[in-house]
Parts: sequence; C-alpha cells; structure tokens
Amino acid sequence: MANFDPLRAPTWGMSRRRFLTTAGAGLFVLGSVRNAWPQRAQQSVLSGTEFDLQIGETSVNFTGKSRIGTVVNGQVPAPLLRWREGDTITLRVSNRLPVRSSIHWHGMIVPADMDGVPGLSFEGIPSGGMYVYRFKVNQYGTYWYHAHSRFQEQTGLYGPIVIEPRGGERHHADREYVVLLSDWTDTDPERIFATLKKQSDYFNFGKRTAGDFFEDVREKGWRETVADRRMWGQMRMNPTDILDVSGYAYTYLMNGVAPANNWTGLFSRGEKVRLRFINGSAMSIFDVRIPGLKLTVVAADGQDVEPVTVDEFRIATAETYDVIVEPKDDRAYTIFAQSMDRSGYARGTLAPAAGMQAEIPPLDPRPLLTMADMGMAHDMGGMSHDGMLGSSQSPSMDHGSMQGMDHSAMNHGDQPSNEQVDHAAMGHGGMQQGEVTAAAPRHAPRELGPMVDARAEQVNTRLDDPGVGLRDNGRRVLNYADLHTLGGPIDRRDPGREIELHLTGHMERFVWSFSGRKFSEAEPLQFNYGERLRITLVNDSMMTHPIHLHGMWSEVETEKGEFQVRKHTITVNPAQRISYAVTADALGRWAYHCHLLYHMEAGMFREVEVAEHGAHQGDHT
Repeated sequence: MANFDPLRAPTWGMSRRRFLTTAGAGLFVLGSVRNAWPQRAQQSVLSGTEFDLQIGETSVNFTGKSRIGTVVNGQVPAPLLRWREGDTITLRVSNRLPVRSSIHWHGMIVPADMDGVPGLSFEGIPSGGMYVYRFKVNQYGTYWYHAHSRFQEQTGLYGPIVIEPRGGERHHADREYVVLLSDWTDTDPERIFATLKKQSDYFNFGKRTAGDFFEDVREKGWRETVADRRMWGQMRMNPTDILDVSGYAYTYLMNGVAPANNWTGLFSRGEKVRLRFINGSAMSIFDVRIPGLKLTVVAADGQDVEPVTVDEFRIATAETYDVIVEPKDDRAYTIFAQSMDRSGYARGTLAPAAGMQAEIPPLDPRPLLTMADMGMAHDMGGMSHDGMLGSSQSPSMDHGSMQGMDHSAMNHGDQPSNEQVDHAAMGHGGMQQGEVTAAAPRHAPRELGPMVDARAEQVNTRLDDPGVGLRDNGRRVLNYADLHTLGGPIDRRDPGREIELHLTGHMERFVWSFSGRKFSEAEPLQFNYGERLRITLVNDSMMTHPIHLHGMWSEVETEKGEFQVRKHTITVNPAQRISYAVTADALGRWAYHCHLLYHMEAGMFREVEVAEHGAHQGDHT
C-alpha cells in the first residue's frame, strides 16, 4: 500500500470503531458500549404544514469519540417530517453554519426554485440567512431530504419524509417504522476525499491475498488462476473494489444508532408492520434482510408497486423501499443491512418487548467482480483499455470548480459542444429479457481519453440481475424486473428521441464523469419542455452507480421498451445498459448526478435545462 497513510491505520487489522460496531452481539462489548454512549432518544417527528428547521453544528458521538456533526434542530438524523398529499407546505430553513448550506427534498416533484441545489435552483442559504421553501405536495410515500452543499450530507444533514395519501394507505399495517440507513465517519470528509484522490483503493481492506491465490489454484487450477490474476493486473484494477469507502472508515447507522446499540421497533404477534427503508448514506449500498421473516415489498421510491415477496433486497444510496412483515412469534428479529462489500453492517431489532435481541447473522462472503461485470469476455476481448494511460500522459486536473458544488460559478459559454446523441431511430424491439446486447455499445471519441480507464464492450441488459454479491446466494432477492408500478406510466407517449450517456471514470485518479466529461467540462443537457424522451445509461465502470434526476420521474423500461417501474433513483450495475423514459414537464435548471457523494464531487454531475421548445441557445441534438 506504499507509504501513503493519511488516516494512520492502526497496526492491528481492525480499528476500535470497527471492532465495536461489528462485535455488537457480544454481551461484554454491548454492555460496555451502552455505558459509553447510550442509544439516542427516539427521533423527533414534525407534522403539519408549517415547519421551522435550523441547520447548525453540535457535538455528536456514535463511536465513543465526540465529533462535530451537521444537524437540523439539534439532531442527527434530522427530524422526521410528516406531510399529507394535497397540502401546501411551508418550510422556513435557517442556516447557523459558518458556510452556505441547502436542503434538497429528494424525490419530490417541486418547482425548480424549491429544489435546493445551490447554483441551479437558488444561490444557497448564506450563513446567518434563511430560505423559505413553499410548494404543494402532489404525491405520497416515503422520501427523504438532505444537504446539497459539499459534504454536509456526510456529516449529518439528512432526514426522512413520510407523506400520507389523501385516500388512505393502499396496504393496511397495524404499525409502521422508518428505517433510515446511513454511514457515519469520525474522519473529516475532505480528508477522505483527498485520500481517494491520492489512492483510490485506500479503504479496500479486502484485497485478495496469497492465500486466496492458492485456494483458487486448488479450485480452478493453475492456468485459469494465473490468467485471471494477469487480466486484473493488466487492467490495474481489483475485483474486490466494490465500494470506495468501506466499513474501515464508516460506522453504519440505523435511525442514527450504531449496531452495538440495537435500535428497536416494537410489535405484537400477528401484527402487520410496515417498514419504510431509506438509504440516506453518502457512499454505501446495503443488502437488507430480516432472518425469519418474509419481506413483502409494496412501494419503491415512494411509488406503490404490485406486492412482491422476497427474502432480501439491495437498496442503493438514495433509494427507498416500503416492506410489510408479519411476525408470527413472540420473539426478536434482527433487521440486518450489510454493506455491499461486506465490510460492515447496520443492525436493529423488531421485538415484542424492549431489550430483546436476536442473533446477528455473519457477514456474507466478500463478493468478487467478474470479467462479465467488467463488460468483458473471458479472453479480454470485450473491453477496451487504451484509455488507461500513465500519469505522464494525463493533463493536469482542475477540481476547484466542484468545490462545494456551487454551480453558480460555472460559465458554460466556452464549453465543448453538447454530446447528446439522438437515437430515435434505434429500436428496442429486437431484444429479449435477460439478453446481453448483440452489438457492442458505441463509444464516442471523448470516452477514449486519459480520464477514462475502461469501456464496456459487452453489456448486460437484464433487469432481473440483482447485482454482484447477490446472485445465486440461496435467498429470494428483489430485482428491478420484480417491480411493477401500479397505474402504468405517467405519460403513455412513445419517447421522441433518445439520449445515451455512459457512466465513466478513472479508478486510480478518482475522476468520475458522464461520457468522459466531468461536470466542469460539460454543457447542460437540453430537454424541450413537454417532450417525452428516453435516457439510456451504459455503465462503463466497475462500480455500481445510483443515478438521480431531479425534478422529473424516471420510468424504467424493459428491453422491449415497455414500462416497468417509476423511480427517482436508478441503480446501474457494472457493464449494464438500462433505459428509462422521462417527460420533461418541469421548466428550469435541474441537477442530474450519481448519488454516491464523492463520485458527484469528483465530476459525475450534469445540469439538465428544461426550456420551451426553441429557447435553447444551440440545441446540438
């Protein structure tokens, strides 16, 4: 790992924080932890139509060490906001931080000036200032809110939203709980970001060892094992590089409670319990299950879906899922949310009485990416690497434009031409469910430069692929093909044009982009007001990316172009091609980005401009 060691890793293999959070089942550790930092009081709930929220700083303690957190009304997570469909909501947000701040209402369909993105929606809330958000709530379900200013979301500015439907819930539940998952770090996020820029795999403590090599030799033989290691070495990549920031740096929280402290929701035997899961983390993807209970998924990203019963589901950053469980026995059940890279977990309990707990299952084996996940055939014929240049061939990088994500400072007038591609003539009818596209995806010249280290040449179009680490694990795992939003699409017109974007990056340099251009190099994407268009994403990277379009719904399509599920955040697996229809019914300037916070800050961000037809200054489609 060279000599670079900015976080001063302890000489033993596991930090004290990691030990305490992963050893929560031990009675001795659990008892000592509770004495040191007791479980927080129940999160406050604010309901009605008028809200006063104050952003500030205070000392918080999730790990045994006091740190300064970014809080709303003095708490992390921020208060649960309960609204009602059809009401007009007023939120007076005051900023007591020494820097600008903001709040974005994630998944809410609101006017552009209420969206909360500094430089696009508004100028941000200055230190000592206040901004009044006011909008009508025209939807219901489970959502959340968070800062859109640099790393304030990572330091605590996030909270849940529950919107009650006017006509009552479609699915009866005797009681309900919000289950808000997040990742806390005692390290300054600026330091984590600087570390990733210097050594992007710094937090990957699960790299393969010599012991793994000889184990593979026993299972697969010498020739196949050596060939596999050679391929990964030639790519300068690691098959264990699943998440950029691992449980070494993070303590995973459930409703603001560390695993050892055991957040608990109560139930009576035979009740139906609705659990509103929200992934409010900065950089973590979780696989969730409750051993001993089936999970009936009834909503995705706030939208009702046809009920589907599973054992487990993956929830990417910014996604929400509502599930109903029916405990039949008077015993405790563990809510287990392990990180996608298996480096740690969040944990809570459903129980008939306080103080009860159930066995915590062991972490699943560490997953490994395959050549198929890289968009490659086993002979390396399926992926290009000519963009993987040495540092001496790379131009210097200017990241100042991303500082604080203050987009008002960006001048797009001298940017290169818009890279939108009109694929209206490209049909979706010749592909069957589960197929890999026969033709290689097209890569524009800008995707071949030194800031892109890989390009998938064989893509996976399957919606029924649950993703790396969940395939064939013996459990029934939710996938996008299982999700069917009730009521069909919001707009039944066929898309009039298609924009294809590639999710690109350079792992070693920790540069992330759309179609080879980071935010500071890209023009806005131009949508014509009222049009129906298709966005196709091709993931050329080895990372899973949750992509969020502000202000408009994203309606995932099958390979045949048929409506599947409505979401506000689309998770794209490595080497996957996924398409969704969007109706550009919201005038204004909107954010479009990867919701992995450090990826967004490293360049995977675009502005979308929705204007009246003909109003654009140069529509290059």
